[in-house]
Amino acid sequence: MTPRKIAYLTSGAAGMFCGSCLNDNALARELLAMGHDVQLVPLYTPIRTDDQDVSLDQVFFGGINVYLQQQTSLFRWLPRWLDRWIDQPWIIGLATRFGGKLDYQKLGGLAVSMLRGEQGFQSKEVHRLVDWLAGEAQPEVVIFSNVLTAGCVPELKRRMNVKVFVLLQGDDIFLREMRPADLKLALAEIRRLGEHIDGFLSHSSYYADAMSQFLGIERAKIHQLPLGIQGKDLTPDSAAEVDSSRPPTVGYLARLAPEKGLHILAEAWLKLRKLPGTEKAQLKIAGWMGAQNHDYAHSLFQQFDKLGLRGEYEYLGEVDRAGKLQLLRSIDVLSVPTTYQEPKGLFVLEALAAGVPVVQPDHGAFPEMLTELGGGLLHRPEDAHHLAQRLHEMLTNPALRQQMRERGQAAVLERRTNRVAADALIAILAQHAPSPTISEQAESADSDSAQAKKEPAAEPRATSSAVERV
Repeated sequence: MTPRKIAYLTSGAAGMFCGSCLNDNALARELLAMGHDVQLVPLYTPIRTDDQDVSLDQVFFGGINVYLQQQTSLFRWLPRWLDRWIDQPWIIGLATRFGGKLDYQKLGGLAVSMLRGEQGFQSKEVHRLVDWLAGEAQPEVVIFSNVLTAGCVPELKRRMNVKVFVLLQGDDIFLREMRPADLKLALAEIRRLGEHIDGFLSHSSYYADAMSQFLGIERAKIHQLPLGIQGKDLTPDSAAEVDSSRPPTVGYLARLAPEKGLHILAEAWLKLRKLPGTEKAQLKIAGWMGAQNHDYAHSLFQQFDKLGLRGEYEYLGEVDRAGKLQLLRSIDVLSVPTTYQEPKGLFVLEALAAGVPVVQPDHGAFPEMLTELGGGLLHRPEDAHHLAQRLHEMLTNPALRQQMRERGQAAVLERRTNRVAADALIAILAQHAPSPTISEQAESADSDSAQAKKEPAAEPRATSSAVERV
């Protein structure tokens, strides 16, 4: 196997655990373990992961700078030394820690500007990243973790002989929150960028089909990349005894947000407790609660308390790796009844690896996942009554639950590990981005050196066309 030199650009999530960050970090870590030269590059903010963080200790397109450059022309002309100070991970982390509610519709203009790359308000950030990639990093393949960060691809392609791939893993969720006018502009920019991108990656056939239609991307350019996890520590000890005295327990592991469907699970749990055999069913909830969703989550907890159920449910907060393992080993079934069409479902793989069956809505990537892996039941989306029936079926049928446990766990550990995902990615790259030969590498190095002598590195600048277009 010829080692690949890869720059993997991942978007930080302002200090919270994020499924995309976890997935990007895990895949990069596995590629490194296989001997590939991988640099995991944070964009916007540092990433946060529940496993060993292999990302660089620097941030490009720093969230503070990007936002300020969008708001006022002054920050588009700051000297680079001051930009570097603002982009320090600890500065960004401090700012995001005290951040308030976000109005995603108001960020539509920023997203469009970022997609415009060199022609947007963040032009000097484009040049800073491309200068680093072309100078210090010099990868043969660049992977962007979502299309909204790929506005710099035309300039990158102009400066480097490099293959570019974009991982699609929830881009439409942000795009659909935009104002119609901003969405129209964003989709036009994405279609323009598609001409410069060598290939797209998706974790499911469903999402590949949906994004091809939504973004206007040629379906043949979207390659399926299995979603993988680190499953060894999730797998329970076969000798461990299950606490038979524990009441039947339902678990939830995701952001506490309307789109993740916590309110649907809450209603289903109340209905479940009225069904025979599950009258004492408990509920355990874990996940990040953002400022914008504080009232939403606490209104559900207050409802439980008014019904005298304070001791029957538990909110564990945002759990780390150890807390996640503890949660999965204390529940009998997991359910995250999303209202949107989930493109990944990392929590499903984690639950199945831990031997916990799932009940998920019959939309998005879930039908495809459970058809392939087993380990769970589907319910009608946004139907709390049907979800309660499915949970009841799982919790009152030990034979079914055991069958789901065994089948789902075996399938995930065989077909959905990080190593399987990394092997699949390398196979895609081998097909669409063949490794350069030694002579080609030497020729490329000589060409880069000659070019560097002819023209100095491009200075960051804010173009006049940027002001006119955005």
